[in-house]
Amino acid sequence: MLIDWDIRYQTDDDILEKMQAAADLCLKCENVSAHCAISVCMCDDETIQEINRQYRGIDRSTDVLSFPSVRYPEGKTAGSCPALLRQEYDDEYGSVFLGDLFISVPHMAAQAREYGHSEMREAVYLLVHGICHLMGYDHIEDDDKKRMRAMEKKILSAASVTRDTDPEKDEQLLETAREAMKKSYSPYSSYPVGAALHSTDGRIFTGCNIENASFGLTNCAERTALFKAVSEGALSFDTIAIAATTKAWPCGACRQVLNEFAPDIRILVTWPGHVEEKKLTELLPEGFGPHSMDQ
Repeated sequence: MLIDWDIRYQTDDDILEKMQAAADLCLKCENVSAHCAISVCMCDDETIQEINRQYRGIDRSTDVLSFPSVRYPEGKTAGSCPALLRQEYDDEYGSVFLGDLFISVPHMAAQAREYGHSEMREAVYLLVHGICHLMGYDHIEDDDKKRMRAMEKKILSAASVTRDTDPEKDEQLLETAREAMKKSYSPYSSYPVGAALHSTDGRIFTGCNIENASFGLTNCAERTALFKAVSEGALSFDTIAIAATTKAWPCGACRQVLNEFAPDIRILVTWPGHVEEKKLTELLPEGFGPHSMDQ
């Protein structure tokens, strides 16, 4: 899907990249074969409040506003209206134009804090919610709401972004990683890292980076935690939290080692004031692991 971005409020490139990937999945999950385009304005609360007041008569800010360009027949959505979509072809975009979205970045950030998850997850959810409206979904009536929620869940699952995780448990894991960071042995880089690895049997294993004067024998926090876990008999993992002083995704070696035991593991990274999340499959696409040996 082509997104015509209008960035009026600073937004991380990683978040925009994830939003683009989710937008592409919206069309795939809806079974829309036509090339489509939307415009997305990332703005502040004041801007979205003014748009909400001007076009909807509601004088307050909100998280996302959707303005569809396609008028679908009652009960129909984009996937069941290929002929109608062809009529909405826009020469300017060279695509079927579905409509406009406005997303308040401050509102998004506040909701992420309220729900206890990352800004990236909230941004993707709001975009998916908005695009579902542009594709003809609504949530006024109970039946329509169920159908829209089912489509949102389908898209978010395909994008490896869900709202079904436990924020309280995630925060506990993140705090454990921050505590592990305090034990870091990093006299050469002065860059401490801590990790907390959650096994599927409920145990948590911690690790920190351990440097060495020969440099090459240094071990990362993620591998320290994983090796400790395996040595204690744990072989299945669902989440790892990594804490550092700046954003620090696992290095290539750690990604490969994690892939050996948990190719679909959730990875939470935290640094002062921030939390972000990705799946290992995003960081190590087409990873080489035990299944490769079987083949």
